[in-house]
Amino acid sequence: MPDLLLELFSEEIPARMQARAAEDLRRMVTDKLVAEGLVYEGAKAFATPRRLALTVHGIPTRQADLKDERKGPRVGGPEAAIQGFLKATGLSSIEEATIQRDPKKGDFYVALIEKPGRATIDVLAEMLPVIIRTFPWPKSMRWGKRSEKPGALNWVRPLHAITATFGLETEEPDVVSFSVDGIEAGQTTYGHRFMSPAAISVRRFEDYEAKLLDAKVVLDPQRRKDSIVTDAKQLAFAQGYELVEDQALLDEVAGLVEWPVVLMGSFEEEFLKTPAEVIRATIRNNQKCFVVRDPKTGGLAPKFILTANIEASDGGKTIIAGNERVIRARLSDAKFFYETDLKTKLEERLPKFEQIVFHEKLGTQAERIKRIERLAAEIAPLVGADVEKTTRAAKLAKADLLTEVVGEFPEVQGLMGKYYALAQGEDASVAAACEDHYKPQGPNDRVPTDPVSVAVALADKLDTLVGFWAIDEKPTGSKDPYALRRAALGVIRLITDNALRMSLRQVAKSALTGLQGKGADDPDKLAADLLSFFADRLKVQLREQGARHDLVDAVFSLGGQDDLLMVVRRVEALGKFLDSDDGKNLLAGTKRANNILSIEEKRDKRSFDGTPDADLYTLDEEKALAKAIGEVKAEASAAVAKEDFAAAMRAMAKLRPAVDAFFDKVKVNDDDAKIRENRLKLLNEIRSATRAVADFSKIEG
Repeated sequence: MPDLLLELFSEEIPARMQARAAEDLRRMVTDKLVAEGLVYEGAKAFATPRRLALTVHGIPTRQADLKDERKGPRVGGPEAAIQGFLKATGLSSIEEATIQRDPKKGDFYVALIEKPGRATIDVLAEMLPVIIRTFPWPKSMRWGKRSEKPGALNWVRPLHAITATFGLETEEPDVVSFSVDGIEAGQTTYGHRFMSPAAISVRRFEDYEAKLLDAKVVLDPQRRKDSIVTDAKQLAFAQGYELVEDQALLDEVAGLVEWPVVLMGSFEEEFLKTPAEVIRATIRNNQKCFVVRDPKTGGLAPKFILTANIEASDGGKTIIAGNERVIRARLSDAKFFYETDLKTKLEERLPKFEQIVFHEKLGTQAERIKRIERLAAEIAPLVGADVEKTTRAAKLAKADLLTEVVGEFPEVQGLMGKYYALAQGEDASVAAACEDHYKPQGPNDRVPTDPVSVAVALADKLDTLVGFWAIDEKPTGSKDPYALRRAALGVIRLITDNALRMSLRQVAKSALTGLQGKGADDPDKLAADLLSFFADRLKVQLREQGARHDLVDAVFSLGGQDDLLMVVRRVEALGKFLDSDDGKNLLAGTKRANNILSIEEKRDKRSFDGTPDADLYTLDEEKALAKAIGEVKAEASAAVAKEDFAAAMRAMAKLRPAVDAFFDKVKVNDDDAKIRENRLKLLNEIRSATRAVADFSKIEG
């Protein structure tokens, strides 16, 4: 079956937009093909700085013919209904319709509509201009004389040529005939801007890709990335160094070049006195270059690796010299910023925070720092941290935000705080907390383990959460402008990874005391609402780890569960128990008891609380179940009190035989009203006993 080749050739597309644009092009074209009844075998999109390209193979040559049978009005029906039917079906007269007999409802008209399928190339010629004109660029522009006219094309950068061919692999393809804003689709594209600027005539994808390669254009972004990494590693290795890999930078650089040429430059060793992260940020941000490491020292080497877009006649000497000149100037600035920052102690910067608003409803950054100090000092004993060091760390942790280096490179905030704290002689734990109090910032980020860092990190995140809860700025389904979900997940990981015991409810209330006058008149309601948010975040995290979210609900539903570490351990034990035969059968029995109780409570409009009357037991299975419930409830409660959840689950397993026997032999809705009520109370005892470990009604299955 035929293949489609489409290329949109333009001026340079910003690197950050290329991957999304390629995916959008693939999605829009293939979705429209399917909507037109043209099912294809496969599709792949590509992007370079100057082009978007798409190949779709295995497309039928034409649409299938469509036959549709449309029911109309009754024979002899109103004239208006008949005329509407003719208009809707395209029939010229009612005689063209057939009559379908129906002895019960009466005869009615039926129109048989046959719609022949169109040639695929005609469908493409109709749909591709619409896709190009409606392409969802984040930012677009108009250009030239045509931009003055209504309906002028908007594109990310000036569009110069469109290639669109369709045909069988064994035949000369046809050009899909259409134009957009005066640009006619054809078979002509262009190679590398400098090394092969001449026009190229292409037919199908294999021919197109090969001719581009001859014209110094590597079409596949992944191939460009692989080339850059391989050449960079080999170049570094040849001089005894190691490449410091950077995936985000690699993605960007591969979007800046069509023909990657890797070169190495150098800078003066004196710049290595500046922190390595600052050097890397300077070289990365300003020149999009990689840094290299000296494996002997583990530190950076005075070298960098750049990716040019041309094979220069002088072997790249001029390109290297130009990059060295810029990088030298930028490193000089960074060195000056760093040395200037060292002249001012961190605490001397703090008064400036009184003039900086954190949030209009939550006060200044200075007020926030004081809240974090107080809360961190309260958390410190709970995590085994020194209170004095924790308070000092909380006081200084945000100070580097006012430094020159962080102003220039925001990504090194916290890290520079550590360097400056060490330089002014602060305790190592205090300095580490300056860096680590932002962590973890994502699922793959490191979790601090030093108690001082943990205390300040928890205080920072909890103050943020409680503050925005107090002013009712909670995340919505689609928006989370203050990254509160990330903050909550950070708190969860800090607690669970460090096996910390604390009442989140009490800590949240404590955090709220520093927000007097900022909102939230009901601390208990706020704490309960925030705990529910933590439960949702914990479900997300446990689900990503393979655990069941319904088990989190089953544990949190017991009420008062605000010790996240114990919640996680209880969920783990419950999950293991439910994977066993005893667990599965007990769950089934408990759910059966719940279902019966729900029906009968609704019917009687009352609950069946209270202790069953032992004198009303008429069957051995009732007595056995009552005895088992008493023993299991005591044993499980004692195990839970000792926080031995595995033992609690083992105790629950002992309930299973009695529950199975009860449902096998006992009729709950006995004809005797007193016996029925007593048996329903016994079922309620099953529910009560299992609640010692979890609310089984919340468990799915």
